[in-house]
Amino acid sequence: MSEKASFKLRGRNPDVLTCIANLSNDEVFTPPEFANRMLDTLAEAWAADNGGANIWADKSVKFLDPFTKSGVFLREITKRLVEGLAEEIPDLQQRVDHILHNQVYGIATTKLTSLLARRSLYCSKYANGEHSVATGFENESGNVWFERMEHTWLGKKCSFCGAGLEGFNQGNELENHAYAFIHTEHVQARLAELFGEEMHFDVIVGNPPYQLADGGGTGRSARPIYNLFIDKALALSPRYVCMVIPARWYTSGKGLDDFRKRMLGERRLRHLSDFESATDVFAGVDIAGGVCYFVWNRDKPGKCIVEGTWEGQTYSEARDLDEFDVLVRQSRAVPIIRKVRKKNQRFMSEVVSQRQPFGLPSNYNPRPLGADTVPCWFTQRLGLQYAAISDVRECEPGILDKWKLLVPFAPIAGQTDFAKPVRFYSRTNTIIAEPGQACSESWLVAFSAISREEVEAFRSYLFTKTFRFLLLQSVMSQNITRSYFRFVPDLGRYEGDITDRQLVEAWGITEDEWSYMDARIADHE
Repeated sequence: MSEKASFKLRGRNPDVLTCIANLSNDEVFTPPEFANRMLDTLAEAWAADNGGANIWADKSVKFLDPFTKSGVFLREITKRLVEGLAEEIPDLQQRVDHILHNQVYGIATTKLTSLLARRSLYCSKYANGEHSVATGFENESGNVWFERMEHTWLGKKCSFCGAGLEGFNQGNELENHAYAFIHTEHVQARLAELFGEEMHFDVIVGNPPYQLADGGGTGRSARPIYNLFIDKALALSPRYVCMVIPARWYTSGKGLDDFRKRMLGERRLRHLSDFESATDVFAGVDIAGGVCYFVWNRDKPGKCIVEGTWEGQTYSEARDLDEFDVLVRQSRAVPIIRKVRKKNQRFMSEVVSQRQPFGLPSNYNPRPLGADTVPCWFTQRLGLQYAAISDVRECEPGILDKWKLLVPFAPIAGQTDFAKPVRFYSRTNTIIAEPGQACSESWLVAFSAISREEVEAFRSYLFTKTFRFLLLQSVMSQNITRSYFRFVPDLGRYEGDITDRQLVEAWGITEDEWSYMDARIADHE
């Protein structure tokens, strides 16, 4: 038995892959413990579909991580195969060589991560190096491939990933993040080019890059790209796909509408583990909306097992994901939404204004007071200033002359707390705008009416926990838009002080359901 084939850590603690700092929130290293949790879920799915068989004892199964960074998935898969194949291939060196030559493959995201991944997998940055645990490789890369790719520019954007020309056309000295797996129209042919033969993978697993800036290099705008990796992986028709990605796709995300519709209607999405806080998975990484990992099963369509944790309690339920046009992450919220939808016909997504309700972007500069200006609410810092009447474009005819309730486009951390004061203008972060007053993109017009009393009555509705709970079911990012109000009914008439008790009784919400809603939403002071 060759000494170089040992996969033991030899008492070294901690594992080096737990100590690597993330490159950014876009390319996040997966902790070994979490990678193994995903692999456990994969193994359970394989066993359930194959009469209890152990995936790690099958020498024919091929694995691909098409966006490997630290190499943690490749390493942990290999460790499991080394143990699982011990009986069938008793000689350790032969077993290791078989696994590394025929079962485990990776495509690195950058030159640096290719070296990291090979070091994790082969114990050497060169697969054919002196210290490599593998024998027989004729090249330095082994089965962990990386070569610099180039974007395909169509105007100022890459036609494959949407990267901006200004931000990513940086010359050969810098990484350009043109990932090989998605910069091709024919991914199967691309894999044949990379690995020298036509490849079919049984399992595709890993943690793809999440987004690329698309704001012309300004860093103020980013486009999700993890959906592109998933689309390419599914196009290869492996038996299983297992990936960890941001959970924002449930309800939002730039350019993700078609992707979300496909995923919710995908009956082969059989397992979804949900984490509302990304720090539960990636320490020190703030990803709005949390993260999730899923298992897609090519041959066994059916309901999806949705798992999550709330207040320390784990829940698990088999669900059809396409009941709504977004994914409601909390299973306990689903029957509440059903009741509300059954009792109501019209919802606030038809009432709340679009972005830029008066056609004034967030970077619009206030104008000096004059005969040709109107009062306008800007950011919370600027407060009430003035805008040129010629620049104002009403989203709804006559809305400028109504009383209006303004809510921030980006409330506290993207949640539904409308109680934070707006400097010295208001005791909450909502504003009642008088007739003749406009607002910039920093605000949405949640409601408008002829009388102030009706707007005040609507505000009491907005402040109820019931309203905010229903809104929260669609909120997954820092900003809110009119579509996020899809589950909140429009009551039609607004009079007096609207309370949670009135709403709970009107919609048939049980005491147990109310207790759950009450616990999920913070009290207003």
